[in-house]
Amino acid sequence: MPAPFHLAIPVDDVQKARIFYRDTLELTEGRSSDHWVDFDFFGHQLVIHYKPKSAQDDVHHNSVDGKEVPVPHFGVVLPWDDFHQFAEKLKQKNIEFVIEPYIRFEGLPGEQATLFFYDPCGNTLEFKSFKDISQLFAK
Repeated sequence: MPAPFHLAIPVDDVQKARIFYRDTLELTEGRSSDHWVDFDFFGHQLVIHYKPKSAQDDVHHNSVDGKEVPVPHFGVVLPWDDFHQFAEKLKQKNIEFVIEPYIRFEGLPGEQATLFFYDPCGNTLEFKSFKDISQLFAK
């Protein structure tokens, strides 16, 4: 198993973000204070930290497969069946997708499912899955 990563992201409303990550994404909450909260993010440590919103927080987009991909973004590569179950759960929770779940490179090396959405503080999450995980870094 790869070493767990630690990622700290800014949120302008700790309570709103806490509810989203805990209740909507169903992540287990760890340590916390008034200004930050740890979550178990699929075996990794995600920490939401309070930061006031600023004009520099605007998201940039790059064109990929004819879709506008928000940058920056983060997420996890899930097993194929888990991805599809997770995507269905997000739909049932009325997540507004930036990019709806779809399959890239269908039938080709690196075939993958992907989806994008924002948290309530404007951070972009991408979840993806590879039909064949050995193709994760395929060219």
